Amino acid sequence: MKTELIFIGKTQNKHFIAGIEDYAERISHYIPFEIKVIPELKNTKNLSENQQKEKEGEMLMKMLQPSDWVVLMDEHGKELRSVELASWLQNKQNTARKLVFVIGGPYGFSPEIYQRADEKLSLSRMTFSHQMVRLIMTEQIYRACTIIKGEPYHHE
Repeated sequence: MKTELIFIGKTQNKHFIAGIEDYAERISHYIPFEIKVIPELKNTKNLSENQQKEKEGEMLMKMLQPSDWVVLMDEHGKELRSVELASWLQNKQNTARKLVFVIGGPYGFSPEIYQRADEKLSLSRMTFSHQMVRLIMTEQIYRACTIIKGEPYHHE
């Protein structure tokens, strides 16, 4: 099963970039994994939050295939412990052709994207910057892979 992580806009912080690249490389030893970046919108001063979400949603929809299992990282999504995420991921490996995690822009997702999504997950009830969520999500996917393989990275 191929797994993708899609997010909007480039990661700015060089430390986050290094961490994301490190975990992405580690993940690729376990499963086919790719990060895709939707370019940030230009000239957003004249756009409302809803207009920005709509434009980002249009770009995102072009990247998705009908058979993709789309998971939005959303504050209202289901929270899983790391071992539960590993079990969930293992289940998806048996049932999905391509698993796509999506981290939205600063205002979230358009209604069209919420309709397209198959699931919503939340990393925490706390709020993290979108830049930080990218790093946390790649680490959690890596952690899930090591749990599935029974490797000693995760400690109960």
